[in-house]
Amino acid sequence: MTDQLLTAAAGDDPAEGLRAVRALRQLADRLEALHVEHARSRGWSWQQVAEALGVSRQAVHKRYGKKVG
Repeated sequence: MTDQLLTAAAGDDPAEGLRAVRALRQLADRLEALHVEHARSRGWSWQQVAEALGVSRQAVHKRYGKKVG
């Protein structure tokens, strides 16, 4: 599935490419949320999560603070 999305995203058809980009973005968001939850359940601080994602602690806490303990 991911290979098909990457091929579509790199293709010449803008409609197909943009749909693929949207699907990849949604997949990345779900994976990020899953791994933030895993990190927090293993005792990672918000600062550690933020550093791994390359964002500020405030940004990651704002996005996931209420969803993840």
